[in-house]
Amino acid sequence: MSENRLSRETSPYLLQHKDNPVHWWPWGEEAFAEAQATGKPILLSVGYAACHWCHVMAHESFENADVAGLMNALFVNIKVDREERPDVDQIYMSALQQLGQSGGWPLTMFLDPEGKPFWGGTYFPPAASYGRPGFTDVLQQVSTVFTQNKDKVEKNTATILARLKKAAAPVAGAAIGRKDLDDAAARLPAMFDPVHGGLKGAPKFPQSGLLEFLWRVGTRRKDDALKAIVALTLNRMCEGGIYDHLGGGFARYSVDEIWFAPHFEKMLYDNALLMELLALAYSDTGDALFLTRARETVGWLKREMLTPEGAFAASLDADSEGHEGRFYVWSEAEITAVLGAEDAAFFNRFYDVTRAGNWEVGNILNRTEAGVVSAEDETHLVPLREKLLLAREKRVRPGRDDKVLADWNGLMIAALARAGGFLGEVEWVALAQRAFDAVVTHMVVEGRLAHSWCGAKIVLPGLASDLAAMARAGIALHEATGAVEPLAHAAHFLEVLETHHRDPDTGAYFLTADDGDSLILRPLATQDEAVPNSNAVAADALIRLAALTGNDALRARADRVLAGVAGATAKNVLAHGATLNAIDTRLGLAEIVAVGANREALATAALKVPFPLRVVARASGGVAPGSVMAARIASAPTEGAAFVCVGERCSLPVSDPAQIAAAVGEMIS
Repeated sequence: MSENRLSRETSPYLLQHKDNPVHWWPWGEEAFAEAQATGKPILLSVGYAACHWCHVMAHESFENADVAGLMNALFVNIKVDREERPDVDQIYMSALQQLGQSGGWPLTMFLDPEGKPFWGGTYFPPAASYGRPGFTDVLQQVSTVFTQNKDKVEKNTATILARLKKAAAPVAGAAIGRKDLDDAAARLPAMFDPVHGGLKGAPKFPQSGLLEFLWRVGTRRKDDALKAIVALTLNRMCEGGIYDHLGGGFARYSVDEIWFAPHFEKMLYDNALLMELLALAYSDTGDALFLTRARETVGWLKREMLTPEGAFAASLDADSEGHEGRFYVWSEAEITAVLGAEDAAFFNRFYDVTRAGNWEVGNILNRTEAGVVSAEDETHLVPLREKLLLAREKRVRPGRDDKVLADWNGLMIAALARAGGFLGEVEWVALAQRAFDAVVTHMVVEGRLAHSWCGAKIVLPGLASDLAAMARAGIALHEATGAVEPLAHAAHFLEVLETHHRDPDTGAYFLTADDGDSLILRPLATQDEAVPNSNAVAADALIRLAALTGNDALRARADRVLAGVAGATAKNVLAHGATLNAIDTRLGLAEIVAVGANREALATAALKVPFPLRVVARASGGVAPGSVMAARIASAPTEGAAFVCVGERCSLPVSDPAQIAAAVGEMIS
């Protein structure tokens, strides 16, 4: 058949399905009008461009004329890119979980013509296998139930909707204090793998929020055991197959418990969050591995993820040439052909390459068992990796999802600015500034930030996650550079968040704006998912902006948000790492203000203080930005000084840049 309606979309994921024989509709009023006019139920299929099992179901079912014919006859079929519409995905993924099923993608949900869900699942094979019902059987049975048992469908939709509304309402609780944070951190080590790092079991995800939380508490309490968990996890990830040892960057997760076999897609957000942790781990341990991996990941960003405008693309696919991981996996013969027998034998010894292969169809490069590698051997390996990378570039590349997502870009911009300022990597900060400018230039329309930008299409209005992450980015850039404009944008984004997303009942923020698309409910989740929860990111940004501007009303907003999600956080610590980190920021953020003629040198030194623990401001002419340290500024010597305040306590003026870190350490301990 000719192209379907998705041919008019710009999302790379939707365009992957434009030639399907399925009569796909994009999400929108026209699709629902069709369902209401025909009386057909809706089949909602949600996935994303880098998703391996989404591709499998597409090949098996959506490209099959017989299956497509059944779908077209019985349903109005809607295809959604979860990255373009995370609000839609969040609602219907929650609905699936209310049905007692674990979530995942592809998400396959069945809705009534009003959009209310009544049944669903994830991946369905075309025919029944391994305990999974066949997709054709599912289609026929769901259609029969919908047409012949309306009462059951209505009961299901009412029950699911009621549960969704209950689950979407955060439960307030008692304020979480310093002791509660310490107690939570004390319980976490038992849940971590003492050999391979990460949470015990498989599959293994990075869990960056929990790792940051352990690092924060370990730093404040001088608990080396907590920080060692972070270092171990990062070390095993950096040496494992989840890391791309030729091109840089981390895959989304490992299917096993030793970080060996990745699910090969690379996501922008994972690499942003891990870059911050690598910078902190390098500073703590001095282990060059962490700095090397951070630099290699930035190299990957520049080489493979930059858009022409300077923003960052969303992801790289797991598959190429129809096979998962083909782009990244090597045979022994392929390596020998590139390096020659002698160098290949040397390389293979370090990267676990064997003639039989260490994985399904070849060798996943990893250094899990390499042990300590001498400086001489490391030097010898560099040109060998470069040769293999050049050879790999000639392969058919995985697809790149070119969407620019404001929230994921905000996380990466903040990571580059924070880590760049902290490690003295000026180029990283410049890369962050260029990306920030690109997002602001192309994704802000009449003062409103968009969520997604791809080709000529932008998705407006933006979500709470976009506003919070871009505020975080603007604050990080202001700290790294002293530039006022990013801070002004951050303040504006947080005002839009307050105006259009606040829930009057809980004080937290809905994911969707009050003038966005009409959905069956407005999502308001508190748990971290693949990215940190937007309420936590917003609260952290509000606290930092309050310190930089002296506007205590912003801090009060943060307190309101954190109070609104405290109950859910206390009940499930593992799912609320970002909230724990925001609370830690609220209780112990060090405000460092550099004043006087020497303020830039003082600010540069202040940036060497780990970024989760501090916020850095530059005050010109001896005028403080309005924080609690204002009374101290008058006592600054003419040449300048830095002042450190935590809560209501401020240090004496610090004139020597080399003493700032020590002053912060005394204040936060």
